[in-house]
Amino acid sequence: MELSDSDLIARVLLDDDHHAFGELVKRHQSAVRVTLRKLSGGDEVLADELAQETFLRTYRSLRTFRGTAKFSTWLYRIAYNAFQTHVRRARPHELFEEDRHAPAQPPQTEAVDWRLDLEAALQMLTANERSAITLCYTSGLTQEEAAQAMQCPLGTVKTNILTAKEKLRHILLPWKDRRLT
Repeated sequence: MELSDSDLIARVLLDDDHHAFGELVKRHQSAVRVTLRKLSGGDEVLADELAQETFLRTYRSLRTFRGTAKFSTWLYRIAYNAFQTHVRRARPHELFEEDRHAPAQPPQTEAVDWRLDLEAALQMLTANERSAITLCYTSGLTQEEAAQAMQCPLGTVKTNILTAKEKLRHILLPWKDRRLT
């Protein structure tokens, strides 16, 4: 029988069970890395560093988890904070250099072209728009959970999503009549 996140958290807090924390990491690390990769413009090294920082912060502050939100929502908040801290410290030109996303070889399929164009379009959004879209559509959080993770009003998340969708629709307009293979 698989233990719930709450059961694993209790084991960590009561028994300092490192295996239980390892299970929490195993359960959530892929989703956290995907979210951080999207937020960081596809920079896998940065996303992995931020994911590691996220889980270190999570372990250190696990006693502060109240359980009023899902553990995953709380975890995404920590990941988002780690990303925001990095953004504040980094110089803007270091974050999303265009040549960092250029493929080594020309793309071979429309699916690859679409993915690259979508990634580039996401980088044209503001950080808050990109975060709201990523948390809701990539990470599967509800808009309410995204608002908790971003520590902003629900209406702000909804506005960011609507604005982001409109911008993406405009940026990706050339794809309207194309079909992915």
